[in-house]
Amino acid sequence: MNWMKTFLLMGALTALLVLIGDWIGGQNGMITALVFAGVMNFVGYWFSDKIVLMMYGAQQVDEPQAPRLFGIVRKLTQQAGLPMPKVYMIPAEQPNAFATGRNPNHAAVAVTEGIMRLLNEDELEGVLAHVKHRDILIGTIAATIAGAVMMLSRMAFFFGGRGDDEEGGGNAIAALIAMIVGPIAALLIQMAISRSREYAADEGGAEISGKPLALAHALGKLERGAEAVPMDANPATAHMFIVNPFSGGGLIRLFSTHPPIPERIARLEEMAAR
Repeated sequence: MNWMKTFLLMGALTALLVLIGDWIGGQNGMITALVFAGVMNFVGYWFSDKIVLMMYGAQQVDEPQAPRLFGIVRKLTQQAGLPMPKVYMIPAEQPNAFATGRNPNHAAVAVTEGIMRLLNEDELEGVLAHVKHRDILIGTIAATIAGAVMMLSRMAFFFGGRGDDEEGGGNAIAALIAMIVGPIAALLIQMAISRSREYAADEGGAEISGKPLALAHALGKLERGAEAVPMDANPATAHMFIVNPFSGGGLIRLFSTHPPIPERIARLEEMAAR
C-alpha cells in the first residue's frame, strides 16, 4: 500500500510538472519538464530528506548533546520495533517537529529548539511517537516535487507560456494560468494525502506512546506556539510538520495541509476514553 501511494503521488505531481512545462514552452517545454520530473523523482526518493533538513538548517546531534531527546526517541523506537533514527535539532523558536527519510532504516527525526523548551516529557513523547508513525517517504517526496512545481510556476510567470504560440496574448494567459493553478494544484494534492494521514499518525503515535491525552495537550500547546512565534518555512514542506508552521485563518486555514487541531484533540480524547 505504501508503494502504491508513493507511485500515485509521484504520478500526479509528475503530470502537473509536465502540464506546466507545456504551458511554458509547448511541446519542447513538455519534454523538458518530463525529464526534469524524472530527475526530481529520483532526487525525491534518494536525497529529499537531506534537502529538507538542509533547508531548515537542522544539525545532527548525538546522545551527549541531547540526552533527553535521545532517551525518548530510543524508548519509542524500541516499543515500535523500529531502528534508531538519526536525530536533528532545528535552530528555530517555533515549537514544531517532523520526521523524514525514505524508509525506517534511513529515517531522521527533527525537532525545533522551541519544542524542547515548551513540552514536558510525556507531551514530547507523544509528539515524537506521532512523527515516527507518519509515512515519511510520501511526505518527503511530496515536499520535494511540490517545491519543483512551485518553481516551474514562477518560471512561467517570468518567461511566458507556450513557446510555440505565435500570439503574445496566448503567452501571457498561459503564464498567468500556470502561475496560479500550479501551486494550488500541488497544494491540493498535498492536502488530499496529508490530512487523512495526520489523523492516522495521531492515532498510531498515541498507541505507540500509550499517552493519547499527552499528545492532545501537546497539540494545543503547539498550535498556540505556532500562532505566537512565526517560522520561516517553505510552503512545500508545511505538511511534514506535526502542526502547520503557518498561522492564520480564512483561506490560510481552509487550504491548510493539516486538519483542525480541535478535531485532532477531540479524536485523541475519545481514544483515551475507550
